[in-house]
Parts: sequence; C-alpha cells; structure tokens
Amino acid sequence: MKNALPNVVVGKYLVSPLTKRLDNGWYAASVSIRSGTGSGTHDRVLRLTRLFTDKLAASQYATAEGLNWIRGSSPAACA
Repeated sequence: MKNALPNVVVGKYLVSPLTKRLDNGWYAASVSIRSGTGSGTHDRVLRLTRLFTDKLAASQYATAEGLNWIRGSSPAACA
C-alpha cells in the first residue's frame, strides 16, 4: 500500500491514507490512524470496502473516513 496524498495531523492523531492497486485495475483504500509516541504508540488501520478506478479518489476517501473516525471517537462527540 502506498500514500497518494500526504499524511494529515489532527491534534494527537496522524491520519495516513493508503491505497493498493488490485489485479483487476481498481484501487482499494485503507487508512491508518496513529496516536502516541514511542512504546505508547497506538495504530488503528481501517480497511474500507469501496473500490475506486482512480488512486487519488481512493486516497481522498480514506482520508475523509479517517477524519470521520477521529470526530466520532472524540469525547466531545460522545457527550
């Protein structure tokens, strides 16, 4: 998997979109959401189910889903 877009830093999170070209020519998307440093680092990887014909579109979707996950997991959003 490779990045088509740069990583995005949001507060304590680093959002990294990942794409992979499949054998059929379509692109699969995943997103890594990392927090912490050193031995306290936590990395959550979400594999997304939509497929894309374009690498950039897959990266944009992965970034958006990572940002949505961060918004949904914040204490303010849960209140």
